[in-house]
Amino acid sequence: MVSVSCITFDHGRYLRQALEGFLGQKTDFRYEVLIHDDASTDDTVSIIREYAERFPDIIRPMYEEENQYSKGISNISGVFNFPRARGKYIAMCEGDDYWSDPLKLQKQVDYMEAHPECSLCAHAAGIVSDDGAFRSETAIRPFTESRVLKPEEVISKKTNLPTASLLFRTRYASILPQWYFDCPVGDIPLQLFMLMNGSVYYMDEAMSMYRMGRTGSWGEMMDREALEKAALRWEKHYQAMERLYGCFDTDTEGRWHDAVEDALKRQRFHIDLKEGRTKAALDPGNRKYLEELPKAEAGLMKLKARAPFAYTALQSIYHLVRGGR
Repeated sequence: MVSVSCITFDHGRYLRQALEGFLGQKTDFRYEVLIHDDASTDDTVSIIREYAERFPDIIRPMYEEENQYSKGISNISGVFNFPRARGKYIAMCEGDDYWSDPLKLQKQVDYMEAHPECSLCAHAAGIVSDDGAFRSETAIRPFTESRVLKPEEVISKKTNLPTASLLFRTRYASILPQWYFDCPVGDIPLQLFMLMNGSVYYMDEAMSMYRMGRTGSWGEMMDREALEKAALRWEKHYQAMERLYGCFDTDTEGRWHDAVEDALKRQRFHIDLKEGRTKAALDPGNRKYLEELPKAEAGLMKLKARAPFAYTALQSIYHLVRGGR
């Protein structure tokens, strides 16, 4: 019934938790776990082999000798896992995240089976820090009730639908457009394409956990590059997202053009902040996006934009106090 798509790269510290989350699902149907390892350099491969030997009817691994991401293949799931899927549905979860609810798959499949017009089902999620010291069970909650989302809400939203929450109909995986494969991230183009093929349902239940601050994760690398003033990387990312939304807008004949423009403005705002252009926080046109940030972060951005010296002094005091603990 379900093919779980899991991609891994140096996830040895976390992979067992992800695998146990898959294997702990309580369902009245069969499912398989498709694991693609992108030439890991730690003990990820040995862990996968161990579980594949223990659960040969469930775990279906694929191992790369060369890292495919470094060769320009950004959407590993779509290229290597989706074509192998034998299930009616595909569920997503990367090797450093995990499912926290043993009924997750059953709940989502039950809804999809009862609603053939639905192409994608998602849900809320929690977050856990890399070292496990911080944990919040309901931190990623894009919406506050279970319901069918408006198309505009899928296209432009302040909080993305967690990747480990996505479950969609496998038949659409064979007709993914080129703009899905060209995008540097896989979850947003997947959501946009599913919207073109049916409705999107959101369950307001936190049934997975997102691992934040992992060394080598996409978010962590992008933050480090920003700190190193690698603004070109951010600009390339924005240009890629601009192309993505442009292709989607063309393919949908401008049906949701305003939402597309809103999504791009939000992207531009966040990239401006990451690149150090904090004046964006004072632009009246960005007020909506500024208010979407946590209050403390929004306040700091405004302080940095209006009084950079005061912001620097406050930052120095903070690090001094932290260092003295």
